[in-house]
Amino acid sequence: MTDHEEHHGSDSDHSCVSSEDSSSRSNTPDTRDAEQAPKLRHLSQKGATRSSTPTLFHRVKHDKSILTLTISDCRLYAGTQGGEILTWSLDTYERIAAVNAHDGSVLCLQLSQDQTLLVSGAGDRIIWSPITLDRLYSISSTYAVGDIFCVVYSSTLQTVYFGAQNTSIQWYDLKDKDNRPGPKPKSDASHRSHRFFDSKGPGGTSNPWPTSPGRATLAQGGQLLEADKQEIVQYAHYGYVYCMILAQGGTIGGGFEDDVLITGGGDGTIKLWSLDADNHGAIEEITAFENGDNSVLSIALDSAFLFAGLLEGDINVWDLDTRQLVRSIRADKTDILTLSVGDGFVFSGGASGLAQWEVHNDLVLASALAFHNQRRILVTGGNDNCVAVWDVTDCASEPKRSLKSGNEQLLESLACFVSYQTVSSNPKYAGDCRRGATYLRSLFKSFGAYTEMLKTEDQRNPIVLAKFKGNPATAKTRKKILFYGHYDVIAAENVTNDWIIDPFAMEGINGYVYGRGVSDNKGPVLAALYAVAELVTEQALDSDVVFLIEGEEESGSRGFEDAVRKHKGLIGHIDWILLANSYWLDDEVPCLTYGFRGVIHATVTVESDNPDLHSGVDGSSLLDESVKDLIMLLGTLSGSHGHVRIPGFYDPIPPITQAEEERYTAITDTLIRRNPVLGDAKDLKISLMRRWREASLTIHRLKVSGPENSTVIPRMAQACLSIRLVPNQETHRVRQDLISYLQSNFKKMDSKNHLSISFNHEADPWLGDPDNEIFRTLERAIIDVWGPVAERPRRQSIPVPGAQSPLRRLGHGHYLASSKSGPTTSSTLTKGADQNDQAKSALSLALTNGKAHSQKPLYIREGGSIPIIRFLEKEFDAPAAHFPCGQASDSAHLDNERIRLSNLYNSREIFKRLFQELPRK
Repeated sequence: MTDHEEHHGSDSDHSCVSSEDSSSRSNTPDTRDAEQAPKLRHLSQKGATRSSTPTLFHRVKHDKSILTLTISDCRLYAGTQGGEILTWSLDTYERIAAVNAHDGSVLCLQLSQDQTLLVSGAGDRIIWSPITLDRLYSISSTYAVGDIFCVVYSSTLQTVYFGAQNTSIQWYDLKDKDNRPGPKPKSDASHRSHRFFDSKGPGGTSNPWPTSPGRATLAQGGQLLEADKQEIVQYAHYGYVYCMILAQGGTIGGGFEDDVLITGGGDGTIKLWSLDADNHGAIEEITAFENGDNSVLSIALDSAFLFAGLLEGDINVWDLDTRQLVRSIRADKTDILTLSVGDGFVFSGGASGLAQWEVHNDLVLASALAFHNQRRILVTGGNDNCVAVWDVTDCASEPKRSLKSGNEQLLESLACFVSYQTVSSNPKYAGDCRRGATYLRSLFKSFGAYTEMLKTEDQRNPIVLAKFKGNPATAKTRKKILFYGHYDVIAAENVTNDWIIDPFAMEGINGYVYGRGVSDNKGPVLAALYAVAELVTEQALDSDVVFLIEGEEESGSRGFEDAVRKHKGLIGHIDWILLANSYWLDDEVPCLTYGFRGVIHATVTVESDNPDLHSGVDGSSLLDESVKDLIMLLGTLSGSHGHVRIPGFYDPIPPITQAEEERYTAITDTLIRRNPVLGDAKDLKISLMRRWREASLTIHRLKVSGPENSTVIPRMAQACLSIRLVPNQETHRVRQDLISYLQSNFKKMDSKNHLSISFNHEADPWLGDPDNEIFRTLERAIIDVWGPVAERPRRQSIPVPGAQSPLRRLGHGHYLASSKSGPTTSSTLTKGADQNDQAKSALSLALTNGKAHSQKPLYIREGGSIPIIRFLEKEFDAPAAHFPCGQASDSAHLDNERIRLSNLYNSREIFKRLFQELPRK
């Protein structure tokens, strides 16, 4: 295809064209233009490689269309159809703040060049602080200019320019704001009656437009300003002023030494305007470029080349040096609503709803390019209420070796790791389990670890062993840290489509990544791996770190203990043990876990020598019925309020110490201060103590023989029960006491039936020492990395985005079904949690008017069991610590499992500090 041929791309809602080949119409034979102007092609064209296709990196969802976007060094800003301005972190994509900015749709949003001001336009014009979203200035007009379609701010002149619906361009010099009188009440055009819309109807009455019901209160405050009557050019275009950009002098060629304002209008013209610094930034037309009858809807600048997106899908390219049209390409069949230019590529957003790569479900209304964390990103917004973040680094016309940050590599590796369906409970996934283990081993090897695959009994999934050596100079004295984790996951068949994504195709949404295993336990495993890898790269690893990552944890760790004992010599001496396989109490406060209950799972069976009988034929007092015997026997196990009657059951349990009591007090005070709906602090404290530090007995289910009808006397009755144990209760002793107690009471019943007791699973309780060095090192790292913990932010005036979206079904918060209070459970600890505006920096505390507490992490125990932790402690004679990475709402083992990016990234940093600092203790 030659430079003079025309290329018609497929319908696309967002197209990407490159400077490598031509797919355009040349409108001039000028050889200089032909050599230097961008030569454009679509990525779908022959010659576009797979690696040059943009990849979706993250999505954030809202409940209104996204109309305009702008990006700072660390934040993403969006204006919505509902009048809100939203801002997210570019690192974690958590929403930092939101404000009800305008009564109408936010049509334009512009960050000043020095990133000190954020200017927005709708039916009015407001200037904001980009840090706090406080309203600084509101600029009114004595003219009824209609909606503001575009805005730019000149940091050099301290002047803001607006393109309006009434075809005018207006400006305001902020340097002069304190020298002018404020606007007169009711002087703004919006307060005056319109000759048509506010005219009186029959009977001499008028009907003003009603206020939208339920509309939240708009942001207030700031200085009220009024543009002077001389600060306007009427009929700047003979059509709406749709777009404008500010070109810095000396950077665009064409002999322009000073800043130039460039505007595009509904009349099909592009105009260049000079700015008069001596006259409050007044504008004067320099030249105009005609683009035919099609409106100029969007413009973008790349050095001396000006790109214009037109009605009906054309993009015109103008050379500002020669002031000639050098290219015209058909990028789409429908309107070009947004343009972004960078690295030799033009990204155009259209209205067709089809895509060469799928961007949004419908119209793309806004886009912005930025360079963040050594990566080129394209951000797009559409009327599907979604902001999409794309990695377009590989679209550069001269691809360079990607220098991605550790967090980006971590996410890429996690997405690949999640794609392996490592479900240990189903043999059909055995192949994927092996492939997942092999992939994990390859990651360890790529960072310099010595690796082995440890075989387990009966050909179960292998254990991945990886060993990183520390500083050779300290080989004789350096400490050895063992990190335990697992790569197998709970099944996620998604038969009923309850997942919002494919469970094994990880996707980023609203500051989280979703996918099976991201929280339990693939995410924490890779966070620990990348922490060690960074220390290795920095030559700062002073300890030996050993990873034991098994593939049978979700199936009872089959074969793990035997394999570890068999290869203990290969694993070597261990000084400290670390796990990361559980979650916080709520969604806001980091925790450290220092205790788990143990468990005994037993099956109690009562059987008769008789077959299943008919109650009408054989039922009598002479017959010992199995179900009756079992129920009477189970009734002897516990009394009122769950008190276990096995003799000596509670004797080994030590009384609570003052230090532990203080930990429970810290937990309840923190949780209730942040979430008052949890109720009385004393009741919550008792509930936690009962579930964490007290033993309990639970009967889970009953099973009987025979057909399921109401006349059968079952031959056999069976009950499954569990006993949760606490430290100092020995598993073998409790097991034997249970057998003796049941046999003794069954004998007293003088039944002709037979009793049998079997045991299915056992795990020792574990209690760590919160005062030892590994816990103290973790505590200091958590305080440093997470920083001050904010109080729960006050409710903002705007509705919570996503309240009607599918994300609400994920269990982000849990709500009581009754007003009657009951014992606090794990499901109520996150009640009322709202993740949409949880900012985790000191900056965000100012935004929410919250209070900061530089508090320690909460030291917690858990009522569940992790059998491996106590086994590893005993086997290696080393103390263990447990560091939960995820939030309470991570939905591990449930549909829509997720982990917050800030949790994943901060966990990596905490691991790094632990591996670096613990050996020095």
